[in-house]
Amino acid sequence: SMCSQGKTHSFFTFGPRSELLNIFSPRQSHYPGTIPRTPMADEPVGVITQRAYARIGLLGNPSDGYFGKTLSISIQNFFAEVHLTPNQQPLSSRISFEPGPYDTNVFASLSSLAGDTATHGYYGGVRLLRSLCYRFHGFCSAAGISLHARGFTLAYTTNIPKQTGLSGSSSILVAGLRCLMRHYGVTVPLEEQPALVLACETDLGIVAGLQDRVIQCYEGVVYMDFSDARAVTASGRGVYTQLPASCLPPLHLVYAQNPGDSGKVHSAVRARWDAGDALIRAKMQEVAGLAE
Repeated sequence: SMCSQGKTHSFFTFGPRSELLNIFSPRQSHYPGTIPRTPMADEPVGVITQRAYARIGLLGNPSDGYFGKTLSISIQNFFAEVHLTPNQQPLSSRISFEPGPYDTNVFASLSSLAGDTATHGYYGGVRLLRSLCYRFHGFCSAAGISLHARGFTLAYTTNIPKQTGLSGSSSILVAGLRCLMRHYGVTVPLEEQPALVLACETDLGIVAGLQDRVIQCYEGVVYMDFSDARAVTASGRGVYTQLPASCLPPLHLVYAQNPGDSGKVHSAVRARWDAGDALIRAKMQEVAGLAE
């Protein structure tokens, strides 16, 4: 039982490093993930910092992208932060992005470039933030929301291990969305935030479902039901039930230091699902049943 009060530990076996998980309970604030902080003396006025936590797809993953059911948790051990610095000249509408830890463009040597590319790939986090700005602008335009003209610079940091299934990309997007909402004084309804974030990743060719974005927007422990295909397709959301973290046993996470890219596997599964592969569809139903 998921609500067992026993002392048995559960494990996610990704590799050689283990860490006791600290399940995140949502703060009672207007924007989850808000970071209380005191500005530094030399910091530009009005800097906004927002955080989004890594997530674990505990049960049912990845059936969320195939009209299934999942149980997910957000964890405090790992997170991404996005910093929005308003232009210090209020009339400046310029938008800029600072390269993050995976956006290196200068290398010590050709072998250094090759090593970095083999480990981190060709893409960093700036493309995520640019896609977010595009989608946020589209959301506000469609909703008839007027935005002030003051521009900003976006920067991100993250300590989420890459390619370990902890949703590092969507955490940058969720934190960035919270920054944009605060900067412009706009509230994207919580139930609509996951679909907006997913659209950003879809634009970039990232194969994903709603699960990661839901748990990172709602935080804590959430059971998600996407089984009503017609409703999910029409509304862009499933049925979400928040659960107390106390219903889970202690959890450990084990992950690899040099993981591989799961994108190719997910792409192949999506192609087979779209083609009506009976085995894939049956297995997705079986996996979804684990979350019930």
